[in-house]
Amino acid sequence: NLLEGDSGTEVQEPIVTDGSDLSGKSQVILFDVPFTSQAPFGGWSDPRRENACEETSALMAMAWVRGEKLTAEYSDRKILEISDYEKEVYGDFHDTSAEDTVKRIFNDYFKYSKVRAVQDIDAEDIKRELKNGNLVIVPVHGQRVKNPYYTLPGPIQHMMVVIGYDEAKKQFIVNDPGTRHGEKYRYGEDIFEAALQDYPSGMHEPIIEGKTAMIVVEK
Repeated sequence: NLLEGDSGTEVQEPIVTDGSDLSGKSQVILFDVPFTSQAPFGGWSDPRRENACEETSALMAMAWVRGEKLTAEYSDRKILEISDYEKEVYGDFHDTSAEDTVKRIFNDYFKYSKVRAVQDIDAEDIKRELKNGNLVIVPVHGQRVKNPYYTLPGPIQHMMVVIGYDEAKKQFIVNDPGTRHGEKYRYGEDIFEAALQDYPSGMHEPIIEGKTAMIVVEK
């Protein structure tokens, strides 16, 4: 869910890139990734939108891969379409682990294979992939990132796209689908790393193990 407001997270003089031309020397890496929230027109009462962070993160990543733009109309239609596909094929659309997000959404729905799930990761692993020109999607414990624009107390199972990193400010820059103000949103590295947490697929299944994971998307 989301709360309205301005994020106030302007990116200062970023190096905007599609991931194909990174020198590794810039203080700010920022990929040019289209943004959409998981409920572009609201309608959060529809559980397909309320639980669509994985579908929306994948949609943004695939737009980056394909060099496409995202309109609100297209995004909303695709989010519902992906959720309906998961329901039909797998019996549920609510939460998907990093591994299942790769298999069900990227591999099966989008038919895209240049993507992988990596287990037991930390902030350095994410930064390394960004410097290598790859986009990263992470599952997190949404309440731990302390985003003021989530409806309290915030989601436990949440996923977002890491689109950059600011070395000077020690901040990750993300497209967070959990709020319509999530474009280029910044999270401090320490808070962000502490929130990293994979979760099981299903309808808000309890998280037994505190494991971390990331999805690495290559062009």
